[in-house]
Amino acid sequence: MAYTLIETAKLNAVDPHAWLADTLARIPDYKITKVDDLLPWRWNG
Repeated sequence: MAYTLIETAKLNAVDPHAWLADTLARIPDYKITKVDDLLPWRWNG
């Protein structure tokens, strides 16, 4: 699963480390209705 997340980020020209660090930090307080904003192709670090 980790490989898929990292490769998906790379395919979307997103730094996997920055994306994962930011996403994991935000998840606990993020609204479930907006969780799709954290996907690599929609992420605005």
